[in-house]
Amino acid sequence: MTTRPAKLTSETSASEFSSRVVPINSAPAGMNRATDLPKGFLEFLAPLHDALTHRQRSHVAQRDRAPAAAHVGSLPNYLPSSTATTTEWRIELPEWCADERNQMTGPADDAELVVKMLNSGAPGVMLDLEDSTANRWENIQRGIQNILGALAGRLSYHDKKRERTVQIKASKTVILTRPRGLHLHQAGVIRGEIIPAPLFDVAMIAFQADYAGLKHPLTFYIPKTESAEEALWWRDLFQLAAKAKGLPADAFKCMALVESHPLAYQMEEFAYILRDHILGLNLGRWDYMASLIHFNLEQPEWVLPDRNTIPHDVPFFQNLRELLPMICHKHGMLAIGGMTALYPSREDAELNARALAALAEDKKNEAMCGMDGAWTGHPDQNEIAVNQFPFPNQISAAPVSSEAHPDLRPQPRGVGKRTLAGTRAAVRTVIRYRNGVLNGRGASLLDGYMEDLATDRIYRLMIAQRMKHWRAMEILGEDGCAVPHTPEMIGHIFDEELDRLVRALPANAPAEAAERLREARSIGEELIRRGEFTPA
Repeated sequence: MTTRPAKLTSETSASEFSSRVVPINSAPAGMNRATDLPKGFLEFLAPLHDALTHRQRSHVAQRDRAPAAAHVGSLPNYLPSSTATTTEWRIELPEWCADERNQMTGPADDAELVVKMLNSGAPGVMLDLEDSTANRWENIQRGIQNILGALAGRLSYHDKKRERTVQIKASKTVILTRPRGLHLHQAGVIRGEIIPAPLFDVAMIAFQADYAGLKHPLTFYIPKTESAEEALWWRDLFQLAAKAKGLPADAFKCMALVESHPLAYQMEEFAYILRDHILGLNLGRWDYMASLIHFNLEQPEWVLPDRNTIPHDVPFFQNLRELLPMICHKHGMLAIGGMTALYPSREDAELNARALAALAEDKKNEAMCGMDGAWTGHPDQNEIAVNQFPFPNQISAAPVSSEAHPDLRPQPRGVGKRTLAGTRAAVRTVIRYRNGVLNGRGASLLDGYMEDLATDRIYRLMIAQRMKHWRAMEILGEDGCAVPHTPEMIGHIFDEELDRLVRALPANAPAEAAERLREARSIGEELIRRGEFTPA
């Protein structure tokens, strides 16, 4: 295990991060580290920082190089045979997580939602510090406190309608925590230095958790991995933190999301490195779609149709959806499917029926591919999702496909539509999503769909695709004629959609509401213009 101090001066930090459109998360300037952080935490954090921050920077640099290499022809591919892929290794799946047919997910900084998810009856609940939580100091701190409260079974919220306090009910629900990804940074904790955001998140929870009160081992959801090599970073983080707490090396468990195109080719190697910790893999398909676009950005044939016209069983999803369970079950792990974005509504009966029907169809497809469960985001989805999957899992079932190296880049031919209306919807969602973040929300319900950072990233990349390749791949207007997607035309659409959103504000909206929308538009458009497509 490599250890190398990673001290960064404030001057180095400024030159490295100050030019970003979206600034990194920083603790408040006036924070008193001695009193505002848990007593003893900085002493716990320091050796983890010394061992892991430099390595994180190396991984981030490699992530920057990989898409650039893909754009000149060096696309991701399967690795040569290795111990991970040729030996008969298996994990021992604990009984407490044998049934994960539905994992409800939501932002950890919303105590009411956390309690409702934990009381929903879902077998698993993923408390999110990443995509659906705004990456701001106060949101992350609130999320960590809610996670600690949930783990201890003492979190509650005040129900204003019924004037009562609602607490977490006793259950066997597995609580999983998703820290921020390896690509994100945290400033203001160690004076003059910047540390990996996931290091801070995991350390804060590992340091403060009441291990005597846990119903099962502390379990994390690893996000946004780009290579099997990055599994070594997470393994060492878990084991160093466990050692510092006097726990066994394998005390922390994890699941991991397959959200990047390169990792899809390295799932088995990734899981092998984490075999003392890992319980399963999850196909995070929306971020995966964004990554697939990013790595094929120079290819006009990869200009995707309007997002909501892409079928759930499109081959670039389906092939991976069948490969992931085959690999997981070969080694005794769970295979978890993705999120259905269309959200149920208790006010709109037609939308509700459509959303629940889409959910059932989507989850049934995932079950037929061999998945053991999937994600949902609303308590009304739990029962329908659970009922689509065999109890408790399908680990012992025959694989749907036995093809070890399927094509993970089948071109999206003959599916969906590419329209100007789709471009407008993308622009509108980019503005509205970023406006939500500026208002402290990492996830927003937009036009019936629950949208988070993955959606924002997909739409930014789709807009960039259309600007780059409109001459080779037609985008049609309402009259059926091709519409040139020049930077000027996209800027004009941003103007129009911003104007529509400002005019739609309530008459009593504060003046800053319009200004915030303008700022959101500026950030979204600038990210596209600069080609910044990392999830931030």
